[in-house]
Amino acid sequence: MPLHYTLEQRRLSNGLRVVVQPDPTTPTVTVNLWVGVGSRHEEAGRTGFAHLFEHLMFQGSEHVANGEHFQALMGVGGRLNATTWFDRTNYFETVPTGALELALWLEADRHGRLLPALTQENLDNQRDVVKEEKRQRYDNQPYGTALARIYETLFPEGHPYHHSTIGSMADLDAASLQDVHDFYARHYAPDNTVLTLVGDVTVERAVALAETYLGPLQQRSEPRRPDLPQLPPLTTPARLEVTEEVPNDRIYLAFRLPVEGGASRHDFLAASMALDCLGALSFAPLEQRLVREEPLANSVDTSAMGFVDGVSLGLVVADVAEGVDPDRVEAVICEELERFAADGPSPQMMEAVLAQAERGWLSALAAQDERADLICHYTLLHDDPGYINTFLDQVAEVTPEQVRDAAREWLRPEQRAAVVYRAADGEHERPAGQNSAESDAGTDEENDQEVVA
Repeated sequence: MPLHYTLEQRRLSNGLRVVVQPDPTTPTVTVNLWVGVGSRHEEAGRTGFAHLFEHLMFQGSEHVANGEHFQALMGVGGRLNATTWFDRTNYFETVPTGALELALWLEADRHGRLLPALTQENLDNQRDVVKEEKRQRYDNQPYGTALARIYETLFPEGHPYHHSTIGSMADLDAASLQDVHDFYARHYAPDNTVLTLVGDVTVERAVALAETYLGPLQQRSEPRRPDLPQLPPLTTPARLEVTEEVPNDRIYLAFRLPVEGGASRHDFLAASMALDCLGALSFAPLEQRLVREEPLANSVDTSAMGFVDGVSLGLVVADVAEGVDPDRVEAVICEELERFAADGPSPQMMEAVLAQAERGWLSALAAQDERADLICHYTLLHDDPGYINTFLDQVAEVTPEQVRDAAREWLRPEQRAAVVYRAADGEHERPAGQNSAESDAGTDEENDQEVVA
């Protein structure tokens, strides 16, 4: 049965897009704002600014004291946070219905009147916070820099996805207060923002409140450049070897995928489903051979990350079993990639992947805050808030032949970028490969989102 969440989209005169999804089942409202600025919008020498602003936005604004945003909303029973990613920064809170106006007033103040509170003291303080975050969550965590190394190995120098959202600490140290003010003025504007309201509010009231509190904001963002053309797969494998004190050897194989959305949306779905068939099922070939039959690995995972600026990312990750040579594990993965590209998925694989997609999608939509986030995602990046209702239909249209063809085009062994971690005290220790991609840039969990708290 098709999904039919009621959605209303309006654009205010200042360019702000407002999407409302009424849901009176609980007396709460989720307020979610996606700003069209992430690490891919940063300039050379100015990396880490998008994530820095995620922190600065909680340090006060013209009419709100430092820390008061959290205090005011948590004081009325709300929960809130923010994250940064390649393509956007988002700010969100779920509050009791009666606190909706408070939440919108607070958002309006920091999204339109942050600069009076953006002092040198606040900048210096939050730079130190970001540095400590990088030390604790990236540099001092096993495999903490893995995704950053993957981005730098898979995507060419100068590409917007070449560096991770945590950015360069040297760039942040070099940033002046004027640099930071300019970044805010270029990107934080209503015509570069989507506001989604999901919960116990009517469309009429939601739009009226958005107009009252965010309608007066009149700044304009800098013009957006067109997205880059599709980045083709690698023609020869790329490789980076890292020797560190990690619990076990681990292999990351990364692949360039079609962009998510637009004319490539179907191609991205097919490639994503190919990865699910390969490793995200209990009877998937990588799981069966590497973990259950031989066994060569403690675990294997596959995933796809959808991006919009010329490329997406596919991953195969294997935790190597004790005493096993990682090169053997990598060779087996490559054999299974070749076999899948030749044979394609079985009917049982397709059925299981579709069921898995349905379960995950419906579970996400059942949560008010996750539903608001998905609406913001597909509105800001794809101008399609209704995608929450059509996603499962589009997945169901993908054929086994299209999944096989996607694997043949995007997931061949020669197209891989391998980042291999070898335990420093392991049996197969050898010096890390020298590669200009190796850096101090950090990464978060699988989706690499930076979180305030």
